[in-house]
Amino acid sequence: MLLQHQTWQEVETYLTRSKGIILPIGSTEQHGPNGLIGTDAICAEVLARAVGESAGAMVGPTIGVGIAVHHMGFAGSMTVKPSTLIAIIHDYVLSLARHGFRRFLFINGHGGNIATVQAAFSEIYAAFEGAFGTARNDELRCRLANWWDGRAMSDLAKEVFGDDEGSHATASEVALTQYALPETIKQATLDPARAPSGRFHGPADYRRRFPDGRIGSNPGLATPEKGQRFFDTAVPELAKTYAAFVGENA
Repeated sequence: MLLQHQTWQEVETYLTRSKGIILPIGSTEQHGPNGLIGTDAICAEVLARAVGESAGAMVGPTIGVGIAVHHMGFAGSMTVKPSTLIAIIHDYVLSLARHGFRRFLFINGHGGNIATVQAAFSEIYAAFEGAFGTARNDELRCRLANWWDGRAMSDLAKEVFGDDEGSHATASEVALTQYALPETIKQATLDPARAPSGRFHGPADYRRRFPDGRIGSNPGLATPEKGQRFFDTAVPELAKTYAAFVGENA
């Protein structure tokens, strides 16, 4: 149930039965030779839409550009400042809160967003009912759910990809985009098949250490069929998270 596809009257009707909404958030950044630049936003959006359908929940517009300064050595990558992302999340949530939404589940596709999203939640709480807000009798709650988190997802990644999963341009996220958008599948030679692992300091250092953009991964093992397994596992897990969240203290 996409917010953008509703009329205002339909949103008002929805709010009579639920105060919850799902907001996908990701990033626009390089994902190696065969990963789409939009991978993180695509994964978050595809899963959020499926969870919304499963849970009968409203799904808001995707926040598609996140904290990705370390990827700026690769063409096409985009980033925003933490203060910018905090402001965007703050304004999105409080706009919707004005209409009566009170439970905001952010389905996240990018690890680099986590700290900034949590900071944004603190800003929102301060504005809504904290020291800088007006005293209220109702509560507003935000929660972040990374789609890859949880025992079921980690066990699946270990089973399907083992040590080839990696930590950036992962085999699972590339597989998920291949399942969601098979017409965009890219073919590329990966040399070495599994990229090196390690740390980095900034965009230039990242590009020197990981010249094709991958960290520890072999996304050449990705297939749409494997991507479907991750989709089919993530959706019910995220739907349970959403149901528990909106039902807290109901």
